[in-house]
Amino acid sequence: MTSPDSDGLLAEQLLRLTRRVHRIQKHHLEHRDLGITPAQSRLLRTLAHWGSPPRMADLAERLEVVPRAVTTLVDGLEASGKVRRVPDPANRRVIRIELTDDGRKALGELRAARRSAAEEILAPLTEEQREALGGLLNMLIDGTPVRRC
Repeated sequence: MTSPDSDGLLAEQLLRLTRRVHRIQKHHLEHRDLGITPAQSRLLRTLAHWGSPPRMADLAERLEVVPRAVTTLVDGLEASGKVRRVPDPANRRVIRIELTDDGRKALGELRAARRSAAEEILAPLTEEQREALGGLLNMLIDGTPVRRC
């Protein structure tokens, strides 16, 4: 049985871990000198999961940000050649965003940086502990309640 104090402590630990993960990933990104911010990285990863180039509004919705924020991110990524704006073939007033070859290459580097960061963070854990942590995190992410017998 947990108490409100222990739940508060767990919440604080999760927040501290999230900040640590962010810090370490940022360090690994800077070390690779990609010139990509964490927010731009998130946009590139989101683009990579789309079947066809999305509209700016679609990106804003998926990223849960205002459209203006997406415009700023796309502007920066377009200036560095990682994405491009393309007209929608069905409606010339609609602009879609697609990855360029440089953007795909940057995604590979981003994945490698994330993997390096994960290795650093998980280094103290045994394989068994990593599996247990993965299961617990999946439960928290999915919101699946733990059944007690």
